[in-house]
Amino acid sequence: MPHYIKKCPECGSINLIFKEEQGEIICRDCGLVIEEKMIDFSHEWREFDSEQAAKSRRSGAPITQTKYDGGLGTSIGSSSDIYKLDQKSKNKFFRLQKWQHRISTAIERNLKLALAELKRVSSYLKLPSSVIEESAGIYRMAVQRGLVRGRSMESVVAGALYAACRRHEVPRTLDELSEASGIDKKEIGRTYRFITRELGIRILPSNPVDYIPRFASALKLNAETQSKAVEILEMAQKAELTSGRGPTGIAAASLYVAALMNNEKRTQREVADVAGVTEVTIRNRYKELLKELKLDTEVKKKNIREE
Repeated sequence: MPHYIKKCPECGSINLIFKEEQGEIICRDCGLVIEEKMIDFSHEWREFDSEQAAKSRRSGAPITQTKYDGGLGTSIGSSSDIYKLDQKSKNKFFRLQKWQHRISTAIERNLKLALAELKRVSSYLKLPSSVIEESAGIYRMAVQRGLVRGRSMESVVAGALYAACRRHEVPRTLDELSEASGIDKKEIGRTYRFITRELGIRILPSNPVDYIPRFASALKLNAETQSKAVEILEMAQKAELTSGRGPTGIAAASLYVAALMNNEKRTQREVADVAGVTEVTIRNRYKELLKELKLDTEVKKKNIREE
């Protein structure tokens, strides 16, 4: 109901009803038709073919950060109908199209290339749309602040993606981003720390528990082993064994211990390959968990020998 109609001008009642089908506002008490022939701005749902569907749409695609112009721009000469015109009209449109590309700013040209690369990397990593939107927004802010100058576009894209993954608690390691983008993981880490510091983005430390489902799925471990690994991690966090240690290493070691306890033995090499860490890291974290959490007796009860 329109916000400007507060009460009935005839009886002063506020008991009004809005009938969308008739486009009328009626007073329930005296029956006065206060407003009629109102325009219906709602969506027309009846569609029998693609042409009717296009005509019934009253709005375009939603605004998105993943396009350099937010999805609001119009490209001259992008329709195939241009080839139905005569030669003079076609030449006119081609000239306009050329000038449209020429007058675009340096930031727009940078965003065109960078957002295409961002979509490629995020598709490779199978990231959700919320993370893609967030990372595109971070990259856009970095470009506007001039943080891309002096750095490769690919490293800033990877750093923005890693920051968005951390903010949305979508576990992706620097090794995975390095593999997807072709940039050294040390360079991605440096760029990530630089842009988060300069843009004032506050990111909490990674929780090792977030990595358990992915690692367990890759190692084909059952739900009981996953639950046991989460339980071991919670014990480790209470004992302050996770502080100062890489989340992927401690998560992988917890899964390794849980797999031993549930007779789903996996080698340290298999676990290390999935987590993207070395066997030495797995071995060290494994020994710390057994010693500090007193899990060695429980492992021995399962008649399992330590590697």
